[in-house]
Amino acid sequence: MKETLRLHPPIPLLLHEAAADSVVSGYSIPRDSRVMINVYAIGRDGSVWSEPDAFKPGRFMESEAPDFRGSDFEFLPFGSGRRSCPGMQLGLYAMELAVAKMLHCFDWELLEGVGSGELDMTDMFGLTAPRATRLIAVPSYRLKCPMVI
Repeated sequence: MKETLRLHPPIPLLLHEAAADSVVSGYSIPRDSRVMINVYAIGRDGSVWSEPDAFKPGRFMESEAPDFRGSDFEFLPFGSGRRSCPGMQLGLYAMELAVAKMLHCFDWELLEGVGSGELDMTDMFGLTAPRATRLIAVPSYRLKCPMVI
């Protein structure tokens, strides 16, 4: 899930306000200026991540892997510090529950005659589900639970 949050942060742009006059990478930022931080670009920065556009969940299994709860500024899916997202924990619980439910309750199969090499996993840009029309995997109920009265 961390790799998904790195590639597709729920808040791709963070809006902050400068508390004091400062200089960042040679740019002067006056006090009270609004600054937009591109979390999407940080998560795909080649100077921070090896193979930044590749989906590699194992990169977060390493002991020195960044965590979004601390001060690792290369991984900010929910912001950082006092201004981080107040719904972060609820969002994480909901995402874990949704993934667990899909894995536990369904068997996933490809359509008849479609091989695993033909499954298109490339990203599509869009904000709504109707754009994702290339889904070939089909869920079928695995659990048949009797209704309890």
